[in-house]
Amino acid sequence: MSSLVVPPALLRWVAGIDVAAAAGSPAVDVPDHAITLLLRSDKRELMVMGPRTRAGYHVSAPGHSCVRVRMRPGRAQALLGRPLRDLADRALPLRELPGLDVDQFAADPVAALEGALADRPEPPERLEEAARLLARATVATTAARLHISERRLYTLFAEGTGLSPKHFARIDRVRTVLATDAGRWSDIAATAGYYDQSHMTAEFRHFMGVPPAAFTAGRRPAATPCTA
Repeated sequence: MSSLVVPPALLRWVAGIDVAAAAGSPAVDVPDHAITLLLRSDKRELMVMGPRTRAGYHVSAPGHSCVRVRMRPGRAQALLGRPLRDLADRALPLRELPGLDVDQFAADPVAALEGALADRPEPPERLEEAARLLARATVATTAARLHISERRLYTLFAEGTGLSPKHFARIDRVRTVLATDAGRWSDIAATAGYYDQSHMTAEFRHFMGVPPAAFTAGRRPAATPCTA
């Protein structure tokens, strides 16, 4: 997998752009609270992938490649023009995305997205601000800091991410653990915002299928053939 450089104008919308090629070896799709736009080279069909609430272990047939665009919180709702309540763990075809040429997107994802998003008004940043606060605060505290009710915060996340605030935060903490290169598990748990190491281990097992020590050592669930 190779990550493309996202220019400043696109960073308002996009968290990352990757081009991945299937190598026929086991791969892990980690849990992700983001909405992803995906284009497979063999199908030339644009897809929108909702939040992934559990890790997936799979093997893809070699030769295929795909472009994956990870959207910033709240941006996909504005881009697609619809709430995202029903998208968790689903992948749906996009008949069209106004302004985005699929062939150009396959050849030059950055240029294609720049052209498609250039004239779009930037959506409000409240959801992204809420996501930042949730990384270090409870749902109640986050709602209070934003001066909104907890019910309004739930609606904001459900429509803008397809997840509840609590579920969004749980996935974010697991991703923090996965992104940590080394260290004592107790320190990693504290850094990621868990109560203690046992809390982190239980949550990691829930989302990844195995405890963090086993995952790091390569003792992971068996990979299954990818049928997507």
